[in-house]
Amino acid sequence: MNHAWLLPEYIEDILPPYAQQVEALRRRLLDLFAGWGYELVCPPLIEYLDSLLTGKAQDLDLKTFKVVDVLSGRLLGVRADITPQVARIDAHLLNRKGPSRLCYAGAVLHTRPAALTHSRELLQVGAELFGHPGVEADREVLELLLAALRETGLGDIRVSLGHVGIFDALATVAGVAEADRQALFQALQAKDMPALQGLGRCLTPDVANALMRLPELYGDAGVLATARRVLPDLPDIARALDELTELATLEAGIELLVDLADLRGYGYHNGAMFAAYAGGQAQAIALGGRYDGAGALFGRARPATGFSLDLRRVVGSLPVPTQPRGILAPHSADAGLRRRIDTLRAAGECVVVELPGQETHRAESGCDRMLVLESGEWQIRPLV
Repeated sequence: MNHAWLLPEYIEDILPPYAQQVEALRRRLLDLFAGWGYELVCPPLIEYLDSLLTGKAQDLDLKTFKVVDVLSGRLLGVRADITPQVARIDAHLLNRKGPSRLCYAGAVLHTRPAALTHSRELLQVGAELFGHPGVEADREVLELLLAALRETGLGDIRVSLGHVGIFDALATVAGVAEADRQALFQALQAKDMPALQGLGRCLTPDVANALMRLPELYGDAGVLATARRVLPDLPDIARALDELTELATLEAGIELLVDLADLRGYGYHNGAMFAAYAGGQAQAIALGGRYDGAGALFGRARPATGFSLDLRRVVGSLPVPTQPRGILAPHSADAGLRRRIDTLRAAGECVVVELPGQETHRAESGCDRMLVLESGEWQIRPLV
């Protein structure tokens, strides 16, 4: 049996009318970003592996497909995230002194799906702001993300805010080794209290108690006041809570929550982080945050913050799109018909010219009307 039509696992086509919905949303988001001053860049799908796994992007290693370049003999990677590529463009190609605002849209490929219902090919749309270390840049990026989420038309949206600086401050003051940090990270991310309790036995009581409190520090902006009371009085923790207060008090029209145990970007991000959810789903449709230093390999360790959305996930959370219906025109050399078709198309109508002998397949044309010659004029009538 011929199975040539089959695709690899967790790889799928996007069919009508969903493909049109994805493309329309991509255009609207890029237009939105342009209105905020974000310039479009189009990095390549594949490049040298060491460029894709720079600095804080090392956690992408397991997600990245790798191949050997027959021209150079060097190892290439199929991008699993566009953000490191944009950092390369900012650091090495644009070489600007002040802030740089860049945006992008393209496919990325993962070796494994993030969940059983997810594709390994993501359609990533995002925006990145380089060159400013302050919370003002994080605030702008978060505001742009919120505007993008509103543009999608999704309902029941919530955005979770976190900060890597709190966990890093606790781990640093306790002298936690890197391998143990990863274990703590995994326990916190899963909110596995027994595992946290076990790992905390090797820590000072104040740090162990603080780590146990982090999973409880979830909710609205009031959580931050509680965090100031129960967490150690460390400068890095105070700074992180100040930044989160600045972000959590945005007038967003979208629910903003604080989750101090959300470390999904640990190893990549190094400051404020945010994740967007819609429709009660457990998996995020957008991720973002601060990731300073991603351009270090290219000679410029610039401050950086940004976000990306997966258009596949977004469209999957929207209602089933309706397919616009067109007008069917007969196949004819009539000059009047040609002019009528041109006028309708210029007005935004879809006009499909019926090919000879295809009359029996009109139901598949996507049309609900047709052009009919009546009294010397081409008139639009219902397709029956």
